[in-house]
Amino acid sequence: MRRFIAIFLTLGLGLPALADTTVKQLVSKEKRALSGISAVRLDNLLQHPEPHMASGGKPVNYTKSWLASQPKASGGAQWACLAEALYFEARGESIKGQFAVAEVILNRVDSRHFPNSVCGVIKQGTGKKYACQFTYTCDGHKEVIHEPAAYTRVGKVAKVMLDGGARALTRGATYYHTKAVRPSWSRKFHRTATIGVHHFYRRNVRLSKN
Repeated sequence: MRRFIAIFLTLGLGLPALADTTVKQLVSKEKRALSGISAVRLDNLLQHPEPHMASGGKPVNYTKSWLASQPKASGGAQWACLAEALYFEARGESIKGQFAVAEVILNRVDSRHFPNSVCGVIKQGTGKKYACQFTYTCDGHKEVIHEPAAYTRVGKVAKVMLDGGARALTRGATYYHTKAVRPSWSRKFHRTATIGVHHFYRRNVRLSKN
């Protein structure tokens, strides 16, 4: 580096010219590096620098025994909305599957494409039959919790995630569907994970080319 600076000074270019040239070289190298990264990978780096610890990094153990050891959960409106959604959307799933659905809901809260609260995300589109984001909120059936033990479990999942549990399962997914269906949007988005009976997806990002 010293030799490089000496050459510039000998030629009478001075430090400003050196700095300008160095910056240009760095920018050129950065462009070459970025061009070798896929759009999906770049999106992941930009939006989720550490996708396995995206929500603050509190450790989560996806086992029944660990969840059973957690205290009985309760909370405000956002907790109630998340617990209810997990009950109606994922109570039959494994513990890992329940956490994965919770991740999607919280990832939506963080996304500019969706409402910025848990209740807002879950109730988006509610009011028009089968036009909502979560079917149980607009299928015309009254939501009744018949399995209190299952509700207690998903309530704990909701509490752990709202308290900053690591989103380590879906790599930033904001969509999911069961294996029994194949919605048209699933062909447009990037599948990030398959857990239990659900496939998980994230929006693709298109990069402009100069």
